[in-house]
Amino acid sequence: MSKLNANSVELGSLTTAQRDALTGVSAGTVIYNSTTTSIESYGPQGWISIGILQRIQATGGTTSTARSGYKVHTFTSPGSFSVTSSSATIEYLVVGGGGGGGAGGGGAGCLKYGTTTISPGTYPVTVGAGGAFGANPTDSNQGGDGSSSSFSTYATSPGGGGGGYWNGDGRPGGSGGGAGNRGNASGGTGSGDSGGTGDSTSPSNGWGNDGGGCYGGDVGNLGAGGGGAGGVGKSNNGGPNPVPIGTATDGGIGLPYAITGTGTGYAGGGGGGGRLPGGPGGAGSSGGGDGHPGNGAPGIPSGPPTSFGSANTGGGGGGGGYSQPQSAYWAAGSGGSGVVIIAYEF
Repeated sequence: MSKLNANSVELGSLTTAQRDALTGVSAGTVIYNSTTTSIESYGPQGWISIGILQRIQATGGTTSTARSGYKVHTFTSPGSFSVTSSSATIEYLVVGGGGGGGAGGGGAGCLKYGTTTISPGTYPVTVGAGGAFGANPTDSNQGGDGSSSSFSTYATSPGGGGGGYWNGDGRPGGSGGGAGNRGNASGGTGSGDSGGTGDSTSPSNGWGNDGGGCYGGDVGNLGAGGGGAGGVGKSNNGGPNPVPIGTATDGGIGLPYAITGTGTGYAGGGGGGGRLPGGPGGAGSSGGGDGHPGNGAPGIPSGPPTSFGSANTGGGGGGGGYSQPQSAYWAAGSGGSGVVIIAYEF
């Protein structure tokens, strides 16, 4: 397999597939793996890399080497990840845009994290925008849905669902939007799986959860929290994941990832909006916006938007709070834009 030349030793060159097809391999066999551009040795634990001959060369996004031993490419807008030489195993984090708040908080964008082997080529990247806020969720102006983010064919993460208007259901999405604050309304369904933890590899449909619901008519008086990558949004007065009457309906928790070298929270749900008489606004999580607490006095003019979802986290927008009359509404917050991050040993 190897050759001894006058001034060098030539290793046998095999792809990973060719290597794995070998039979009767002796311990101590050394090859050059052309798929991974590494020198490998065979022993009791199988094939082990003992050196990289050529590191991956790639461009795209904003690059950083702050993570020890790694190069990180962060995309906050659409672009391309271009690999100009070598193949390598990479990590990727893809988060969709967060949903906008209505009376309920906006749901977070779906979060996908994994690894794959990539070869030279150009790979398109899209970054989803956050959904628009509901300017007056006492009518049908619910929060808008976030847009999807994607990394080529490896991962597409749907945007979060918008929060429901005053007596409306939350919208479905990567994580679902929270329901409005009157009537009996359901939280939006999240398309991702529950049970995610920080830095965990996601299933094929990513991490995402349902938004909270509204139960018991006007008793709760609070919009529900939007779902997050790590947990469901809080419901007002009964149903799944409820809070006591008059208690803030927080957004579902996001998840921390250290792909950049620093642990950062992504894809938190937006907090639900408050209502007369001054009900508290729910807290957002990991980029999700806080819900507005509402206003105890009737006839207060509409105010500025409440907390927006943070940019490039996929956080849901906070829900808007209001007093009487119903037209006196504090506008909700828009969802935060998504992000795509790629990292590899360097």
